[in-house]
Amino acid sequence: MSNSVKDPVKEQPSPPNYSHGILAAAIEQAAETIVITGPSGAIQYVNPAFTSITGYSREEVMGQNPRVLKSGKQDERFYKELWDTVSSGKTWHGRFVNKRKDDSLYTEDAVISPVHDASGAILNYVAVKRDITNELSLEANLLQAQKMEAVGRLAGGVAHDFNNILSAIIGYCDLILKRLDKDNPIVADLQQIRLGGERAASLTRQLLAFSRRQILEPRLLNLNEAVRGLENMLRRLIGEDIFLLVSVAENSGSIMADPGQVEQVIMNLAVNARDAMQRGGSLTIETADMDLDESYASAHPGVTPGPHVMLAVTDTGAGMDEATRARIFEPFFTTKAKGKGTGLGLSTVYGIVKQSGGNIWVYSELGKGTTFKIFFPRAQDAAQEIGADKSSRPAALATGTETILAVEDETPLRGLVAQMLEVGGYKVMVAANGKEALDICRKHAGGIAMVMTDVVLPNMSGRELAVELRRLRPEIKVLFTSGYTDNSIVHHGVLDEGTPFIQKPYGVEALLAKVREVLDGRKGGRDAT
Repeated sequence: MSNSVKDPVKEQPSPPNYSHGILAAAIEQAAETIVITGPSGAIQYVNPAFTSITGYSREEVMGQNPRVLKSGKQDERFYKELWDTVSSGKTWHGRFVNKRKDDSLYTEDAVISPVHDASGAILNYVAVKRDITNELSLEANLLQAQKMEAVGRLAGGVAHDFNNILSAIIGYCDLILKRLDKDNPIVADLQQIRLGGERAASLTRQLLAFSRRQILEPRLLNLNEAVRGLENMLRRLIGEDIFLLVSVAENSGSIMADPGQVEQVIMNLAVNARDAMQRGGSLTIETADMDLDESYASAHPGVTPGPHVMLAVTDTGAGMDEATRARIFEPFFTTKAKGKGTGLGLSTVYGIVKQSGGNIWVYSELGKGTTFKIFFPRAQDAAQEIGADKSSRPAALATGTETILAVEDETPLRGLVAQMLEVGGYKVMVAANGKEALDICRKHAGGIAMVMTDVVLPNMSGRELAVELRRLRPEIKVLFTSGYTDNSIVHHGVLDEGTPFIQKPYGVEALLAKVREVLDGRKGGRDAT
């Protein structure tokens, strides 16, 4: 009995006996394109996936050579190497860019194998191909998003360092100007220096917009009203040789965004369109409610499906090739002549849109024009305005007599801040870091009304310092400052409610106004510049 028992380990299952009908059904239903040709290359069979992807029917390609799909993207050497490989009896692996019946291009990975008879002669060639066009597009979009994120971090860091330098330039100009008589010949020169500093500060603000590190004041905003409010200004901006058409959807939804920043987006796109239409043309600005579905979101990294409000800006200008289109949002990239643009306009647009929770998409054809489509998430309810009330800037210099502790790790700025506060009548103590600030608070016998601290400090952040200071002196007020804002103060570009903040660079009047606002307990937190 025991000798008749089969060894279950050694016993091999018999291969399945598939009929020709089952194999044919599998090929017909395969998602991959399958093409069978004769030895000369004439097509003998294509499966339904082929007709679906290429647009050609079976009848149209039977007897044809696969070169009917030839796009011109591969040279003759490419096809010679392919043919030499398969005709020698080997399998070829590679990638094609082919052309559909409607002339659109697609990319596919392919494996082409020869089929031999019993004597070894080649009877057929079988090509199994997979359309990877969408995969490549998604991969390219993801890589571009990662690249923009990396460039944004660099831009934010550069802007932070520049703002420290510009704070010194603008601040010292203000101090010297206040000490000079108005008729002093040096005054005009100093004013030009300060003006140059302000222009540089404007560039850093654009870098901060691109890197999504600027301060926004989002509120419930109707895009239709924003576009209509700018219509007259846009007509003057683009000139008489460009026709402006504004088409806004009736009763479109609202968005949560900073009105000033949305206006900047529209203006920047209009200027970009104007510059692309040197010989005139038409500029169309549209709004519409749109629902972005899962398929759209999956093809566009960073997009959340759901209800959105679209802002579209279309021109009939020169258009862009693919290489240019891929780089238009990069800081300092420009196709304009030297001295005609900074290359920061579209970078600013990109940053504002992303920081506002939206997405931007570009379509362009050389010689036919460009369309920018921006999708802002639609507001779901009548949310209240986020942020502080806007108080008007005082006409006179805001002053006081309180004691203020200024914490700044940059030595030149530390001295400058002290002088600026002293101009306002305040008693000032300074510290280079959080440890020094805490030591001063422990040892100082008198009162300290406020601490003004940079957000980014060595070893201890400004936020951590504020927590420790309030343990020592619960009544102390805190004003934060920085050349950029990090997540300890700002979440997605929106200040924590009630957090006073002033962004570098700032002048004497702006600083003293913000300090007085904080000391008086008025609602604030927005940049006073």
